[in-house]
Amino acid sequence: MNSVWRNWAGNEEARPSRVLHPTSTEDVATAVKDAVRDGLRVKAIGSGHSFTGAAVAPDVQLRLDCFDGVTSLDAETGLVTVEAGMPLWKLNPLLAAHGLALENMGDIDRQTVTGAVSTGTHGTGARLGGIATQIRALELVLADGSVVSCSPTERPELFAAARVGLGALGVITRVTLQTVPLFAIHAHDTAMPVAETLERAQELADANDHFEFFWFPHSTTALTRRFRRLPGDTPLRPIGEFARRFDETLTNVGFEALNRVGTRFPGLVRPSARLAARLMSSREWTDHSYKVFPSPREVRFHEGEFAIPREHAVDALRAIKRWIDEHDERVSFPLEVRFSAGDDIWLSTANGRDSCYIAFHQYHRMPYQRYFTACQDILAGFGGRPHWGKMHDLDAGLLRPRYDRFDDFVALRDRLDPTGVFGNPYLDRVLGAAPGAASRRSGGHQGSR
Repeated sequence: MNSVWRNWAGNEEARPSRVLHPTSTEDVATAVKDAVRDGLRVKAIGSGHSFTGAAVAPDVQLRLDCFDGVTSLDAETGLVTVEAGMPLWKLNPLLAAHGLALENMGDIDRQTVTGAVSTGTHGTGARLGGIATQIRALELVLADGSVVSCSPTERPELFAAARVGLGALGVITRVTLQTVPLFAIHAHDTAMPVAETLERAQELADANDHFEFFWFPHSTTALTRRFRRLPGDTPLRPIGEFARRFDETLTNVGFEALNRVGTRFPGLVRPSARLAARLMSSREWTDHSYKVFPSPREVRFHEGEFAIPREHAVDALRAIKRWIDEHDERVSFPLEVRFSAGDDIWLSTANGRDSCYIAFHQYHRMPYQRYFTACQDILAGFGGRPHWGKMHDLDAGLLRPRYDRFDDFVALRDRLDPTGVFGNPYLDRVLGAAPGAASRRSGGHQGSR
C-alpha cells in the first residue's frame, strides 16, 4: 500500500506511487524523464505548508529535503543561489553569518524557498513586494527533462511567469535571490480599538516600514504591529528568554486550549475570542529581521487569504464583520491584515497594484466552509485574488478576469508542458487542464479531506 502524505493543516493528502529524494538537478531531470516514459505526473514538494492542493502528487512525488544547499554567495553583490529544498528557517541564519538578509519575509519560516515563491508568499510593507520580487534568476527542469535558466535577460518571458509559477511550468531546482545587508527591526506591538485601527490603517501602513494588524471579529480590540528597519549593527534588545517562552506558551498551548473548549462548547467561542484579544500584549523589542518577522505557529488551522486593491481594505473588513454578526458566525481566529507594493509578476496576487491582504482562519477542528465562502464572496466584490497557497474554490473561469496576464501564463504552460506532466487536480482547476492531459495515463491516487 502506498504511503500517505499530508500537508501541515491535514486538509490535503496524496498517495503517490513513487517517492523520490533527489539530491541534484540531474536527479530531478532523470525523475522527470522516467515519469514521462511511464506516463506519470510529477510534483515536487517542500514543507507542506500550502493549504491548497498545489503540491499534491498524484503519481511521482519529489521530496526536496536532501537538496538544500547554498551553491553560491557573494557578500559584495548580495546575490545568493540556493537549491530547491532550502528552508527559510535554515537560510536566514546562514545569510546573517555573512552580513546579509532577505529584504522581506512572511510570518512563517517553515517553507522552502521554492515553495514560498511558487505560491506567492508575501510579508507586509507598503513599499515592499513578496519574496518572489527578490528573485534574480531561476533554474528549472522542464517537462521534457531539459534544464533551463531564466532571468530578466535570459528567457525573460519564462522568468516573468515562473517567479510565481504554482509548480505548473517546471520543477525549480535553483533560485538566485537578491539579498540586502543584515538589518535589525524595532518592533512595537500595541493594542488599539478596532475603530481607530480601521480609521488609521492607511496612515499607519505608510508611516511604518512594515505594518500589520490582527482583529478577532468578536472583539473591539486589534493588535497592531509596527516595524522600523535599523542598521544591522544597532544594539539589540531582544525579547527575554522567559518572556519569549511565556508568550509562546500563551499563543500556542493556551490558544489551543481555548479552541478545544470552543469546539466542544460553541457558545464559548465569542467570549474565548474576546479573552484572546485581551491577552494580546503590548511590547517593544529590537532584533535582527529574521528573528522578528516569523512567529511559531503550533495551533493548526485552515486558512484563506485574498489580495484586494489597498484602497478597499477598510470597506472589505467592515463587510466581513457585518456578515459575521448577521449570520451569528463563531470565529475563533483573528483576521490578519497586511500591505504590499505592486509588482510585475504574471500571477502574483499583487500584479499591477498596491495590495491589502486579508487572511481569514478557523481552528482545524471547527467548521469553516460557510465562513470561508462568505469571505471569498465578499472579497471577490473588491477585486480579490486568492493566495495560491491558501484555501479557495475558484476555477480558471473566475480567475482569468482577475489577472491581465492569465492567458499568457496558460499559453506558456501549454507550450512547455502540453501533456500536463506537472499537472494535478488543483492546477487543472485553477488553470484549466493542459491540452494533451487527457492522453496521459493516470497512475497513483490523490485526494483531500
